[in-house]
Amino acid sequence: NYPFCTIRREPFLCKMSKKKTDTEEKILFGRPKNNVTIGLVGLPNVGKSSTFNLLGKLQVPAENYPFCTIDPSVTSVVVPDSRFDHLVEAFKPKKEIQAVLAVTDIAGLVKGAAEGKGLGNEFLSNIAAVDAIFHVVRKFPGKKIEHVEGSIEPTRDMEIIRRELQKKDLARVERELETESKKLRGRKPTKEQEMEFGALKKAIEMLKSEKDVRFGKWQAKEIYYLNKLNLLSAKPVVYLVNMSLKSYKEGKGAGKKITKWVQDNTPDEPIIAYSAKFEAGWMKLEEEKKAKLIKKGANSAISSIIWAGYRALKLVHFFTCGKDEVRAWSVRMHSKAPQAAGVIHGDFEKYFHSADVYSYDDFKANGSTEAGVKAAGKLMMKGKEYIVQDGDIMFIKHTAGGAKKK
Repeated sequence: NYPFCTIRREPFLCKMSKKKTDTEEKILFGRPKNNVTIGLVGLPNVGKSSTFNLLGKLQVPAENYPFCTIDPSVTSVVVPDSRFDHLVEAFKPKKEIQAVLAVTDIAGLVKGAAEGKGLGNEFLSNIAAVDAIFHVVRKFPGKKIEHVEGSIEPTRDMEIIRRELQKKDLARVERELETESKKLRGRKPTKEQEMEFGALKKAIEMLKSEKDVRFGKWQAKEIYYLNKLNLLSAKPVVYLVNMSLKSYKEGKGAGKKITKWVQDNTPDEPIIAYSAKFEAGWMKLEEEKKAKLIKKGANSAISSIIWAGYRALKLVHFFTCGKDEVRAWSVRMHSKAPQAAGVIHGDFEKYFHSADVYSYDDFKANGSTEAGVKAAGKLMMKGKEYIVQDGDIMFIKHTAGGAKKK
């Protein structure tokens, strides 16, 4: 039901109209594919594997020593969506399939990882394989669970991880610039090469200034070029602050120091305070006890974590609905209708004809029936240039096999 074997390599380029005579391309940092993953990253013993277990309800090694998670583990986590639940209720299908978020558990990095310390090269390559980062930060105390740096200082730990990723990127970009410069052999660079050299030099300047590449002011063609390097500091980050059970139940949150650090260094990236210990207990509770805790202001953060990761990956939902199946599909923001069709089946993209589209909001506002949507004039037929919107309900038409089909 959740295949992750089809990796689509076409770049997600969209033209968005400003005026009749003016268009611009929109391109995202990251690999141009729909089957994307987010990795749990952090120092050893911060609660990554425990968090992974909670997200996927899978048991991977979580013993109390720095490098227990040698090989990355991957799980597919259901993305909770009340819209999907409503569509299932309305269509009453034989089969229902929710969207998922693929999460990878990556062993802990240590200071010096960019130079190979603590199996650093292997672990950094695992980070390169994911498309966004859950940066797990330890705020909970505890002498029984040793801290690799000897004390609990969240912002110090956050800086260590950020600098290791930047150092790895710097070495990668400097190597690329040297290689491409040698290829010229004294010849004058083309306009495209000048753009590439300019992008590399700008990236080097940013990284030497301890700034992440994703926060630079880039042109679309520069991003398209830099995406080939798969830079670690180009990947979006969600900060997960793992607190003690007591602090979380008291609603203390991530704290001003962490919030300021994020705003100063990776502005506007999400911060979610949670307690792995609280979540482990929450999963065992009956609904009645959960309701009592919610009234006291203590609720699970798992749903928020999943959605933050989903949004960090720049994903949106579209739905296919019928009596046989209601399914939520994931597609990158700014994807066009043929690319959405390709998520369902490669041939649907190749032989795309058109799509009947209506929004979930229009569906709900018009009696939660397709007849109601049609009567209200909200059903639209869209072609190859249509940009898929979050919450679209789509009926894909294609000519694969010689006939128009869903």
